[in-house]
Amino acid sequence: MPSKSAQRPAILVLRDGSVHHGQAFGKIGTASGEICFNTGMTGYQEVFTDPSYYGQVLIMNNVHIGNYGVKDADVESDGVKIRGLIGRNLEEQFSRIQAKGSLDEYLKANQIVCIEGVDTRALVTHVRLKGAMNCIISSEILDVAELKKQLSTVPDMDGLELASAVSTEETYMAGDPASPVRIAVLDYGVKRNIVQCMVERGAFVKVFPAKTSLATIREFKPSGYFLSNGPGDPAAMDYAVETVKEILKEEKPLFGICLGHQLLALAKGIPTFKMHHGHRGLNHPVKNLVSGKCEITTQNHGFGVDPAAVRKNADVEVTHVNLNDDSIEGIRLKNRPVFSVQYHPEATPGPHDSRYLFDEFIGYIRKA
Repeated sequence: MPSKSAQRPAILVLRDGSVHHGQAFGKIGTASGEICFNTGMTGYQEVFTDPSYYGQVLIMNNVHIGNYGVKDADVESDGVKIRGLIGRNLEEQFSRIQAKGSLDEYLKANQIVCIEGVDTRALVTHVRLKGAMNCIISSEILDVAELKKQLSTVPDMDGLELASAVSTEETYMAGDPASPVRIAVLDYGVKRNIVQCMVERGAFVKVFPAKTSLATIREFKPSGYFLSNGPGDPAAMDYAVETVKEILKEEKPLFGICLGHQLLALAKGIPTFKMHHGHRGLNHPVKNLVSGKCEITTQNHGFGVDPAAVRKNADVEVTHVNLNDDSIEGIRLKNRPVFSVQYHPEATPGPHDSRYLFDEFIGYIRKA
């Protein structure tokens, strides 16, 4: 790796006018989007390929990112989904014998603009205080005034429908076609390990593009439905909310994760809202109000469901709450096999405390 003095300079500008200087990494260019941060110490490749990060510029909190390289198995989709990357030390050298290449090569191949040499602890503190906002990174334009001008044209995440941009273009299947457990996955940005968690439990899964009509999905004869994670504002997804409302009339088991959780809430008349800076990391404590146990969870979301509206809804029961801020982390319909969680029980990277949710979903389907 070239010495710091030999690296090209790069600039990060935030919507509030703050400016950070560093060095270029990955692709030489310009990238913009909503800034957010992830608290995970490992699993950076899984994070970068999570479709829920589409449209965002990511700060990785850990001091060293890239030190164990990259390999093909450590992905959650067909490519890197973040718009840009900010780090303290982004490493080209790596030590893992299984690695196929360096992070720098990988990010260049995926056309990702990055900046390193930034005081990420100070930057994360700033975002926690000021909230999520748009930003721009450039290693080709070093004129701050010009970057601010370009940044002013970047649309806010609030109101953006992004799920259809990352959804599969064609249906695909996984698992044993002879299985009686047939799950229709509505793909709003599904992670590969979510599908794998269902297949490992004996399910036959068919994944449908985000805007597939329910009539087409029913041709699969599903015994259960799954609403996936994904990026963007759930309130901008009228098409998905209407589909969920129609699914609920069937009274079949349904499970939603992250964006799917928010869509289920909207289908039941519960509004969503843009969070101050969101939840992203591998260490968020969540209490299961049914069992009384605490789970350490993996999270990635910038929107939440309205706590007051959830608790007023006669058809909905709160099952999980976040122990950091008391936000709603799980709901279920009363007397119906329909439930959702805001966090990621498939947990790659992250803890496996919440894998039982897939067992419950498959159990509901087998029982039905």
